[in-house]
Amino acid sequence: MSTRVGIGYDIHKLIENKELDFKLLGISIPFEKKCVAHSDGDVAIHALIDAMLGAAALGDIGTHFPDTDPKYKNADSTILLKKTYQLLKETGFVIENIDINIITEKPKLTPYIDAMRTRLSEILKIDADNISIKAKTNEQLDAIGKGKAIAAQAIVLIRRYRVKNSKFKIYSYKV
Repeated sequence: MSTRVGIGYDIHKLIENKELDFKLLGISIPFEKKCVAHSDGDVAIHALIDAMLGAAALGDIGTHFPDTDPKYKNADSTILLKKTYQLLKETGFVIENIDINIITEKPKLTPYIDAMRTRLSEILKIDADNISIKAKTNEQLDAIGKGKAIAAQAIVLIRRYRVKNSKFKIYSYKV
């Protein structure tokens, strides 16, 4: 069985907005700012989707969910993640483990990390013990450190559990 690794990165500008939810990895977090984005701006899910697609050599988030398509305007990123997970399954991959860095000065994320791990575990059908989420700061340097942006990095290890026979486009299961 072959294993592959993918890496993803995303960054979003933050603006004052107390009316809309601030979401990370599908969890609403009280915060006076929100991400500027075409979808809901869940920077960590966007980085994770890119890592998953990259590991499977299936392009990137913009290929599958372009910001020029009105149907993704204000889209819930957990739905995009579910679609990406389904695509991985359809092409014969399972996720082995995930590691995510979320880089922001505020809000403080430690109280939400367990809920984020549980949410990802539910969506991606993997044990929460195979999901690592770390909150990092930029030590008050650059746009992130000044509270003007938030970024995330994700890395994912996937394993192919079935092999595609390209001549006949049939999948066979490895035993």
